Amino acid sequence: MSTDDKTDKKESATDEILRRAVARRFSVEEVLLVPVLSVILALILGALTMLATGVSFSSIGLSYIALFDGSVGSVAAVSETLTAAAPLTLAGLGIALAFRAGLFNIGAEGQLLIGGMAAVGVGFAFTGLPVIIHLPLALLAGVLAGAIWASIAGWLKAATGAHEVITTIMLNLTAFRLVDYLLRNPPFQKAGRADPISESVLESAELPRLLFAFDPNLRLHAGVLIAIAAVAFIYWLLYRTTIGFEFRSAGANPDAARYAGMKSGLIIVLVMAVAGGLAGLAGANQVLGVLGRASPGFSGGIGFDAIAVALLGRSHPVGVLLAGLLFGALEAGGRQMQVDAGVSIDLISIIQALIIIFMAAPMLVRRIVPWVFRSGDAGSAPGIGG
Repeated sequence: MSTDDKTDKKESATDEILRRAVARRFSVEEVLLVPVLSVILALILGALTMLATGVSFSSIGLSYIALFDGSVGSVAAVSETLTAAAPLTLAGLGIALAFRAGLFNIGAEGQLLIGGMAAVGVGFAFTGLPVIIHLPLALLAGVLAGAIWASIAGWLKAATGAHEVITTIMLNLTAFRLVDYLLRNPPFQKAGRADPISESVLESAELPRLLFAFDPNLRLHAGVLIAIAAVAFIYWLLYRTTIGFEFRSAGANPDAARYAGMKSGLIIVLVMAVAGGLAGLAGANQVLGVLGRASPGFSGGIGFDAIAVALLGRSHPVGVLLAGLLFGALEAGGRQMQVDAGVSIDLISIIQALIIIFMAAPMLVRRIVPWVFRSGDAGSAPGIGG
């Protein structure tokens, strides 16, 4: 087999993966039905997994009740779900946007870390500023840092053809080590500490708690509103602007986009910059709204989980929001499962993995529950906008 044939096969495989990751229209079956059925099937297989490991029927029932209670069973549970969902949604939007443009942004974790560090730096370094200036400045620092970090991979692809999967993975590793270095040296390392902990963010740069008057212990903060605004902005950008049309055209048919006069190199850099900015905003969301400072691994794997969120949401902004809420609920409810039913938190990871498997193979879902679907391909269902 010639080198050209091998390259063509690789490109066709890449195109197929992206096709499955992107919903071209907001189809009820494609964006809502398949994900919901994937979750239900994953929960069923999760129960079978617990049975296979010796967990009793009563414990399985108790664990799923705890999952529900811990995610939406009270005001505190909803608060934790939304708090967990906000950064997942922001980072997932960045990955979904790249998918839409035919790019694999696997570097959200690194972009989130760099954005979070920039937000922390601005959050403690600028003293004496009012909240109305300091907080937006810290958020903007996170967005810009994430955008610049992701643009490196975009520029390398546009200028040299380096594949963004490789470069973004390498940038993830670089970001991990850079954060470790910064946290062990001034000005980031907290004065008087030998361990890698940053200075605390000033109160003027903290995201305000939304339910503080109701209960000071509830962690829900304004980052949730930022995430919702970001979903609306990305929807507007993709479906109501010329640059959004170019992004989608480049992803749907790169050759036709180039033939139409679109500057593919510029589009690649812009897409990666916006995607990285969203991931950087997710990092700022965490350090300014939840943690109050930075420490090694403060991202908690959110950037990697966001890949699953983008896939589950079929790379549609509304789908990503719903997927972010689901994964936030699984994270919040999983902690309750561990406490109430004594079930390992690893079960949540198993359920998440099963969801992704079903989402990656929608025909499998159709074969398991064929009576739920209309005849014909799920992707051809009538759209309801976008």
